[in-house]
Amino acid sequence: MSNPWARWLAVHDTALFQLSRKVGWDAFVNAAPRPDFPTLTIAEMADLGPEEAEDYGEARIVWNANPPTVRTQQLASAYQVIDEVMASNRRDADKLRGSVVIDAEPYLGKTTIATRYARDFHRRIYRRYGHTTAEGNQRLPVAFVPLNEGITLKGLNQKLLEFYGHPAARRGSRTELTALAIDCVASCDTRLIVIDELHFVDFAGRHGTEVSNHLKGLANELPVTFIYVGVGLRERRFFDEGLHGDQAVLAQTSRRATRCPVVPFTTGTDAGARAWATLLATLEPHYKLARARPGMLTDHADLLHRRTQGRIGSLTALLDGACARAITTGTEVLDADVLSSVRIDNAAERLSHSA
Repeated sequence: MSNPWARWLAVHDTALFQLSRKVGWDAFVNAAPRPDFPTLTIAEMADLGPEEAEDYGEARIVWNANPPTVRTQQLASAYQVIDEVMASNRRDADKLRGSVVIDAEPYLGKTTIATRYARDFHRRIYRRYGHTTAEGNQRLPVAFVPLNEGITLKGLNQKLLEFYGHPAARRGSRTELTALAIDCVASCDTRLIVIDELHFVDFAGRHGTEVSNHLKGLANELPVTFIYVGVGLRERRFFDEGLHGDQAVLAQTSRRATRCPVVPFTTGTDAGARAWATLLATLEPHYKLARARPGMLTDHADLLHRRTQGRIGSLTALLDGACARAITTGTEVLDADVLSSVRIDNAAERLSHSA
């Protein structure tokens, strides 16, 4: 195969691993950065054959859609909170550990914070202790469990067992599934469990109460730290376990869990404007466009903030689409016209027009 971009895509195209399965999580943990490739000039692109031009454009879209995780102030602050709570992870098994609750509005990078922290932790444990436990089992320092709407206690156990690939994930009573889940966590020396999309639990309902109590039970029985991720968890009474009034002070979760909020970027202060500009300047060199230039993003900092309201998820979605448009239209630069015309998520579009 003489086409270098087809060869690159054959190995480095979009990674389709499933984080909710151990095979996919392990692939995510061990994935190496994509190798870079040269950005061609307009003249060099004109010399490409039709298939080469198509594959070069596709390779750039894949590359542009996967920028490195930027250590923003939000990410650094969240890591500090998690690090401090994770100090309790070093307690002996007879002592209770704390938990972290990454609680924020949508599109602020909550899951990215949790998965990147968990990946770093997973890699450190592998480096120190190897991939196999003393008993000869596969070591899985982290389990990642995303929830879905209407999740029940049994459903939570099934999802945990599905992560480990247990053949009995869809069989057995609630009690049997709980015992199997605990055995998987213990056998694989799992030390950190990330529960994503926790807002799907209705903590005021019966199933929500059961799930809340079950999570507390797992925290009591297992020597692991939990990171919970969700939208509006304080308002959904996760910390109060659905209790109200005087009963709310009896909620154990409120004492055991540390809330870690994530906020959007603001440009109303000098410090906020600098942080936003720094983020854009850090992302800018990543994008492969023939007419890319320094200041391509920072010169449009106000436009980008107005369109995204400072939400990292909306920003990356806008830049993904803008790069794809710049490539397919031959514009080959992110200018005000491209950045203004790309459609993004409904909330960002609505709020940008009302600003």
